[in-house]
Amino acid sequence: MPEIVQPHILVVDDDPQIRELLEEYLTENALRVSVASSGTQMSQILADEAIDLVVLDLRLAGEDGMAIARTLRNSSAIPIVMLTGVRDEADRVMGLELGADDYLTKPFSPRELLARIRTVLRRTKSTALAQARQREIRAYRFAEFELNLRTRRLKRRDGENIELTTREFNLLAALLAAPERILTRDQLLEASRVYDNEVYDRAIDVQVLRLRRKIEPDASQPQYIVTERGVGYLFKSPVEILY
Repeated sequence: MPEIVQPHILVVDDDPQIRELLEEYLTENALRVSVASSGTQMSQILADEAIDLVVLDLRLAGEDGMAIARTLRNSSAIPIVMLTGVRDEADRVMGLELGADDYLTKPFSPRELLARIRTVLRRTKSTALAQARQREIRAYRFAEFELNLRTRRLKRRDGENIELTTREFNLLAALLAAPERILTRDQLLEASRVYDNEVYDRAIDVQVLRLRRKIEPDASQPQYIVTERGVGYLFKSPVEILY
């Protein structure tokens, strides 16, 4: 039988008790674990090891955890689960805006952290597979339109360019990748990350309205992007894939 590869988790926390607790608990639950007490140690481990996910305490003694998170995100796409204080709402918001994948407030349950780590790893793997698959697709065609994924342009059959914002392009590409399937707002948010990391969950309905105005014959009676009330949206048109 092939050997099962254990995901490698790096825990960065200046509290030795937390490092010991998490190293023991996560190891018992089929994860490989390395620990670091500082940003410097974290960088050394990242240089030597293939890390699948970083658990990062934003309140490291004498260090700016947010700066460490920013540096990590700017240099790699490794998933980050942040550890923050109960009252550190500003840090959580800023960390998520920097590109962290999830957060947990102290004190926390190791069991909940394990669940969040597994969820982020599954999501990351799913997104990576989708990105690999997406790189093979050149364009989508539907009705009188063609969306070119490489040039990020939408054209009518007569050659007219339809100007799309980055958010509109991400949303349309996500919808075209799953025609005739109802997608929730959360699913649209996650699917759109295949095309861009820009997060716009609170504005999806606004983007749908703007996109309808550009592609629908009558935006008030949409034929392509159909609302499934209380659930999400469905792209109701045959879609041709061009490789």
